Amino acid sequence: MTDDRSDPVRTRPELGDSLDDRILAFSQKLIRYTEVVAAVVLGVLFAIGVFDLALQIVQSAASGSITDPLIVVGFIDTALLLLIIVEVYHTVVAYTQESDTRRIVRLVLYTGVIAMVRKAIIFRTGEYATEGDALLAATAYTLLILGLAALLVVERRR
Repeated sequence: MTDDRSDPVRTRPELGDSLDDRILAFSQKLIRYTEVVAAVVLGVLFAIGVFDLALQIVQSAASGSITDPLIVVGFIDTALLLLIIVEVYHTVVAYTQESDTRRIVRLVLYTGVIAMVRKAIIFRTGEYATEGDALLAATAYTLLILGLAALLVVERRR
């Protein structure tokens, strides 16, 4: 059996916690404050993005270009990007509040699904050098979406 009095930290109660404990406590506070700042930054980015999207829609409606399918796809792309920002925000908040790991995993999966659906919506074969490259990218996107969907189904059943 060890004697607590032989522990140098315990024999100096005026020092309080050990240096390691104080450094760890400081780093935990630093991480927590950084998470809060990240959440605020994401909230500001989301607000700016919503304002910008609304402005784009109004400008397109005024100019008559709102009926152009590429313009509408651009709106959808921006809206999905904003949803990704919201999901990342929720993930940061969940980390900050030390939420259940399952909740955090679910949020990350939702973010992945939204991101991949966004990539599928804005996918253009003309952006690739060859048809084979486009097919490879489309196959990869499909596999990622199916994989994320399967993970969501498994997670929901647990």
